[in-house]
Amino acid sequence: MRILICDDDALMREQLQNYIKCYFEKTRAKCPEIACFSDGESLLTDNGDKDILFLDIEMPGINGIYVGNELKRSNEHIIIFVVTSYSEYLDDAMRFHVFRYLSKPLDKRRFFRNMKDALDLYNTMTVKIPIETRHGVHTLPASSVITIEAQNRKVIVHTTMQDFESVHNMQYYLELLPKNCFFQTHRSFIVNFEHVTDFDHTLSTWRAVSSMLT
Repeated sequence: MRILICDDDALMREQLQNYIKCYFEKTRAKCPEIACFSDGESLLTDNGDKDILFLDIEMPGINGIYVGNELKRSNEHIIIFVVTSYSEYLDDAMRFHVFRYLSKPLDKRRFFRNMKDALDLYNTMTVKIPIETRHGVHTLPASSVITIEAQNRKVIVHTTMQDFESVHNMQYYLELLPKNCFFQTHRSFIVNFEHVTDFDHTLSTWRAVSSMLT
């Protein structure tokens, strides 16, 4: 794993580094590589892995909105925190599926909670699960599973690639899938929170994610 910080404020870069290191010390886990950048241009020319990014918006040269969009285009799985004092950028940031929007000055306890959520998501994206059908076993990242649906006697696994008719029942997937990202919203549905972009209480659970399956 590699964590990146992009902010033109040296004090903010230092604070973020300290918070990240403190989080890993508190959880007694090995701290990954942390790379810092003072502008968007240098970040975009970096050739290293980009797993988690803390991104400022107002910077000299190209701004964080442009940087975030470019990085998401090249790596849809990058986890981006927008760190800024300007709430008016929230709508633009959400368009490239920012993971969290952190306001300056940073609250340490909130930072720690969000860091845990980001690491849970990262771990889910690296976990692979076997989907067994009558024709064979397909091993896919857990993050590619959108939802699992019970249709009468069938169990359909909807993924970003295709749908699979599984030989296993719903209980099998409840025990197999990472519990921090998957939730059984109804006895006939298990949903991956990562793929839910909207929910209306007047609609069924299926309608909440159906746009991703059509």
